[in-house]
Amino acid sequence: MIHATFQQLRLFEAVARNSSFTRAAEEVHLSQPAVSIQIKRLEEQLGSDLFEQIGKRIYRTAAGDALLEACRDVFGRLAAFEDVIDELRGEVAGPLRIAVATTAKYFLPDFLGAFMRLHPKVEPHLKVTNRAGVLARMEDNVDDLYILSSLPENTDGVEVHAFLDDELVMFASVEHPLAREKNIPFERLAEEPLLMREPGSGIRMSLEAIMKEKGVMIPAYLELGSGEAIKQGVMAGIGIGMLSTHSLNLELDTGRIAILDVKDMELRRQWHAVHLRGKQLGLAAQKFIDFLQTSDVLKLKRQKWKTAGS
Repeated sequence: MIHATFQQLRLFEAVARNSSFTRAAEEVHLSQPAVSIQIKRLEEQLGSDLFEQIGKRIYRTAAGDALLEACRDVFGRLAAFEDVIDELRGEVAGPLRIAVATTAKYFLPDFLGAFMRLHPKVEPHLKVTNRAGVLARMEDNVDDLYILSSLPENTDGVEVHAFLDDELVMFASVEHPLAREKNIPFERLAEEPLLMREPGSGIRMSLEAIMKEKGVMIPAYLELGSGEAIKQGVMAGIGIGMLSTHSLNLELDTGRIAILDVKDMELRRQWHAVHLRGKQLGLAAQKFIDFLQTSDVLKLKRQKWKTAGS
């Protein structure tokens, strides 16, 4: 019989997930030595090493892999139990864990804030990362929901709930010569420095798909890890970029950028709430999916912008 405490298992899971004692300590708000001591005691109780250090990195041992799988099962069951209790009370409450692709940070907080006003007992946990990061978290079943535009290649093991239309556009500084042109041939874009997201980004994948369709490959002049960096570079006149219209509202309203009128280029996509097939969603996650698919949050927000600017 393992006599590990829940705290020890929680600390072990954090170290195993982060592959770092330091990052785990920051996450649980403890000192690194305190975490190390608890993991050492856990290893002594089990009579087996859970981690091994090679160079400056730590890796899970076979025992560590087995314990991590057990921890995820235990924590998942406890979370499901909390959801059951909330449902028995008839309350939409408890944790709601969501991982979102980077562009979703421009609109998902609006949905989440409105949802929280309806259900103040929900405890949101939001992780923003790129598409590859979201898919990795989904593979490990870390969160309740995953917000993506570009779905996994194989969707057999997931449930997909579409909720928001989106459009990707090419844009430039308002001072850029192309900002005043109409029906710009796609081939013309190859003459401009192009600021692109990193490999693994959904926007990067969409742009490369357009290039392949048009038979025009445009190399990245600069490869940047966020939409904010691309916007700043474009506004500084370094080059042109492509992003979602959802991430450009502020810059368009203030006249800092211009959407380019590129001939025969229309790239629409949808955002989806995704979760593993067979996952037992709590009431908060179920209600949030329903809210995403029925809410007019963004429409109301745009109406407020127009009213304020008139």
